[in-house]
Amino acid sequence: MQNNWAIILAAGSSRRMGTQKMLLPYGENTIIETVVDHVLGSSIENVLVVLGPDPHKIKETLVGKPVKFCHNINHEEGMLSSVICGFRALPEDAETALIYLGDQPNITAEVTNAVLEAYNEELYGIVIPVYEHRRGHPLLVDMKYRRDVEKLDLEQGLRTLRHQFPEDVLEVEVNEPGILLDIDTREDYDNATKIDDNG
Repeated sequence: MQNNWAIILAAGSSRRMGTQKMLLPYGENTIIETVVDHVLGSSIENVLVVLGPDPHKIKETLVGKPVKFCHNINHEEGMLSSVICGFRALPEDAETALIYLGDQPNITAEVTNAVLEAYNEELYGIVIPVYEHRRGHPLLVDMKYRRDVEKLDLEQGLRTLRHQFPEDVLEVEVNEPGILLDIDTREDYDNATKIDDNG
């Protein structure tokens, strides 16, 4: 059985939203609960949530869910710092990490399963879902790149990994625009909730 992990990045400061967006209502739950539930509904069994500001509030929201946490004390250094925090918190026998943004509640379990199936069948080390020629999340990274991720430039971000190893990148076409939609502003939030209402 594979030891696949989801790393959900929930360490942002939500400056553009003006409030902690992870805790905003989304359907019957909050945004972060919806993201976690979609991941738990997939074939992934191990979930790690990376926290930054308001760690206790998010933890309280996720009480009872089978997830682990790590606290990124360097969250002000950007998203890659949270990815690195997550990678360092994974067990040594972890095989893959799928990176999710905590503000992307429209990524379905089917997308996660499609990414994992492509990884298992095609044997590429970096797998990215694509919708209408645009790359989204979750990004799967084989743990053979664990040390490479930790050495990436914080300002350049995780995308530089695929630039370093272009021959090991696989794109997987999915029929899910939610892989592209993250929630940074009130307008984003309104658009996302419309998708949820229609879905």
